[in-house]
Amino acid sequence: MALDGSDDHSMSRRAMKAELLDAETELRLAYAWRDERDEAALHRLITAYMRLAISMAAKFKRYGAPMNDLIQEAGLGLMKAADKFDPDRGVRFSTYAVWWIKASIQDYVMRNWSMVRTGSTSSQKSLFFNMRRVQARLEREAASSGEELDRHQLRQMIAMEIGVPLADVEMMEGRLSGSDYSLNATQSVDDEGREWIDALEDDSAQAAEKVEDSHDIAQLREWLVQALSHLNERERFIVRERKLRDEPRTLESLGNELGLSKERVRQLEAAAFAKMRKSLEAQSREVQHFLA
Repeated sequence: MALDGSDDHSMSRRAMKAELLDAETELRLAYAWRDERDEAALHRLITAYMRLAISMAAKFKRYGAPMNDLIQEAGLGLMKAADKFDPDRGVRFSTYAVWWIKASIQDYVMRNWSMVRTGSTSSQKSLFFNMRRVQARLEREAASSGEELDRHQLRQMIAMEIGVPLADVEMMEGRLSGSDYSLNATQSVDDEGREWIDALEDDSAQAAEKVEDSHDIAQLREWLVQALSHLNERERFIVRERKLRDEPRTLESLGNELGLSKERVRQLEAAAFAKMRKSLEAQSREVQHFLA
């Protein structure tokens, strides 16, 4: 059965009319696809079990996804199952396909539940599909015995029941508490109300910080220029090529250009840095004396 964008009603009708395969026919079709890549056998196998895929897709309607999309995902899971099915293992194809269909639908639901990734680990996936059911049962049992559970106790019991970390329960509780909201939505019904985005803190640098940073950069540049003025032309050239280029040159390339050994260039570079350090330290002492 082709997943051609048909609506879910027509797909369901066609699926209900598909043939029911006995074990022998199913096995023959599985061998034909696995050993001979017989596409006609694959199509017949998938078509026969599309009703199973649709039935499983219907169980996930409560998560708000369009039924047609759920059926498409179920069909993809069914095709993956058919491609990986090994008839030599002695199990019915429907038994094997159930896992692949369910996994495909669950992945789709979790991907589309929120713009924020809902979960990726097996424990988070288990929580997403079981937490509300387990929570409701625990609350019913507590109420029937006259016990009151606070939020922390309930989370601990859910974590123990499902076998997941408490931190995952707390995270998933927040994710399932509501759907996504636009930051451009107003904070009140009043048309003049502020948008939620207006309440976000501005992480960019403020005007005072920008002025201060600009002043510091200008001062450092002035000190650097003055320190470089204490060097001779060859030393300035080495410092510029080694430290002030986007792609610094090697000692060897500079030695080849200047007609010097690699070690001699390294010595000149060290001497130039020593002169610059002395100049910068002198300027620093002058600043400290001025501020004292």
